[in-house]
Order: sequence, then C-alpha cells, then structure tokens
Amino acid sequence: MSTNPLKQFFRRPSVYLKLPSGGVGYPEGAIDMPENGEIPVYPMTAIDEITSKTPDSLFNGVAVIELIRSCIPDIKDPWAVTNVDLDPILVAIRAATHGSTMEIETTCPECKEASKFDVNLAGILAGFHPADYSKTLTLGEVELKFKPMTYKEINDSSTQQFHIQRSLGNIMSLTDEKERDVQGSALMREIFDLTTELIASTIEYIKVPGATVFEQEYVIEFLQKCDKATYDKVKDFSTELKQSTENKPLDITCPHCKHQFNQAFNINVSDFFE
Repeated sequence: MSTNPLKQFFRRPSVYLKLPSGGVGYPEGAIDMPENGEIPVYPMTAIDEITSKTPDSLFNGVAVIELIRSCIPDIKDPWAVTNVDLDPILVAIRAATHGSTMEIETTCPECKEASKFDVNLAGILAGFHPADYSKTLTLGEVELKFKPMTYKEINDSSTQQFHIQRSLGNIMSLTDEKERDVQGSALMREIFDLTTELIASTIEYIKVPGATVFEQEYVIEFLQKCDKATYDKVKDFSTELKQSTENKPLDITCPHCKHQFNQAFNINVSDFFE
C-alpha cells in the first residue's frame, strides 16, 4: 500500500481546545480525550464549506455535525456535544479556519450608526466557563439534579420552535376570530408542552423519599402537574445554570458618538464563510 507523498502538506491542527466541561457528562466513547485535555482543532476543508452551505443541512443541524466531525475528529459523537461546549467548539473551528480575529457589525443603540469591530476569538474562548452542575435544587422533600442539554436535544427543540413560529404566522393571518382563538389556544398549549420538555431535558433525576426518578416521562408529568411556584423555581434554576455557561457580552464604544454599550456575541455556521 503506497503512501501519498503529499500527506505532509495536508491540513494540521491550528487550535487546541480545552472543553469547558472537561468531557464530563458525555457518554462513553463520545470523545477521545487527549491526556493533556487539549483537543486538536483542524481548519475547514473546501468540502466542509460546500456541505455547510446546503440549506437542508443548515436547517436539520447536519451542517454543524459534519463540521465538528471533520474539524475535531476526536469528538466521535457530535450529537452528544453539550450546550456547555457547543459555542466554544464553533469559535475554535472559526479561529482554526480564518484566524484569531473575527469582524462583526453592530448598530449603536444611541445614534443608530452601524460600525464594524474586530473580535479576538482567543479572548472569547478564555471567557467560557462550565456551570456547576453538581449543585442541586431542593424544594421541601424534592431534590432535583440538573445536566447540560446535548446538541441533539438543542437541535430538536429548535426545529419544533420553527414549526411553532410558522403556525403562529398562519394563525395571525386567519380572518375568522373564533377560529383564530381556537387555534391560538391549541398553539399556547403546544408552546407550554415544548417548554416543559425543554426543562425536563435539563433534569438528570428527581429524588424524593424512597425513590430516585430518572425517567423523562415521569419528570415531564411532574412538571405538568406541580404547582406554578414549583414549576417557576425549577425553570429559573435551569435557566440560571445555562446562562452561567454563556460568554459575557462585548463592551463596545461607538466610534461615532462614543456611546458605550454591550453587544452579545453569537456565532453560527454562516460565520464560517468569508
């Protein structure tokens, strides 16, 4: 079997990423974690860009999956990537492909002028922190243990939200007020069910006297039938854990009027094309 003499010129890792989670919480075999905890990140190939621009793959999440599989081969199951690590992974792939700076455009809320700024992606990566999922929420005799969401769960939720938004648009176009109210009520129930399923997906187990419940269907039923005060406390606790993993907003000074404001930094697959 011959060896390609061009192999030495193949792409090489240009970024090494320490996952904020440290790989904790992943199923066995999902990641081949190096001994030093630094996962090599390769730049995108030409075929990666072509695949990532396919509308269907962008919609169903396959674009992100294939991008992670190509650029971070040590992650064997990209669907298992958690919300704690997803943004750092995308930032690292962007940095490996296009360099450590990324241009963003923002509009000043004071003077309404648009400006462009260079963002240091190394600084962005350093700002990500894992949530403390060892903390539990105790409500009387009920103790809840939380966990990060996987990319599979995030993507499924996003798809359902898209369909709900489309249904909302259809309802708003109805001229029959009675029919609009009927369909609106059904949609509100659908939104509540989706929100409840989302919260349930962040709960690892619920411990009560005599039992520890892992089954998602039982957790969902508990959330549906508990009192509103309990539901709100569980929802708020889950939200706070998620927000604690997110990067701080960028501090921006408008070059036109010198107004200082915060700008959220978000990255998605479309940011990988220049």
